[in-house]
Amino acid sequence: MLNIILFGPPGAGKGTQSERLIDKYGLIHLSTGDIFRANIKGETELGVLAKNYMDKGQLVPDAVTIKMLRSEVEKQENPKGFIFDGFPRTNAQAAALDELLKNLQTSISVMLALEVEENELKVRLKKRAEVSGRADDANPEVIENRIRVYNQETSPVKNYYQEQNKFIGINGLGSIDEITERLFSAINKI
Repeated sequence: MLNIILFGPPGAGKGTQSERLIDKYGLIHLSTGDIFRANIKGETELGVLAKNYMDKGQLVPDAVTIKMLRSEVEKQENPKGFIFDGFPRTNAQAAALDELLKNLQTSISVMLALEVEENELKVRLKKRAEVSGRADDANPEVIENRIRVYNQETSPVKNYYQEQNKFIGINGLGSIDEITERLFSAINKI
């Protein structure tokens, strides 16, 4: 089973590239944001619990997030693998994900990190705001904060996977097709 964490800062191209990886390798896309929204909309027990935390402006505890992820993983029949989007964001979440997958007799195959310098990220996010109308991508202060939070809180997760020899940095500059080919090449060497 091929289980990929596609990693990188806001604007690195994770959304675009994950679609290509899903198509090529037949992976199931697991986005924690989508899973939260579906559980909240469906008023599942976990969705109601998550909404209580979110309504108070609190982070949803890892245990709740992992239960939602587990539920999504277990729904799949004979999956070829998963691509994790937006998770893990902390070392504690990475350890919890490892435990979840171990219980399902699989593991993370690789963390692919799209590496893009900060100035390029800002240019990309501004362009994305113009194309998609995402207000959060148009505000320079919001962009600056999102990149800072990524660097301080999320980026250290790569060390977790480096210690397991599962981390591969991918040059995130160039055309979309060039970046895709770099990702395919890295995966094909696993």
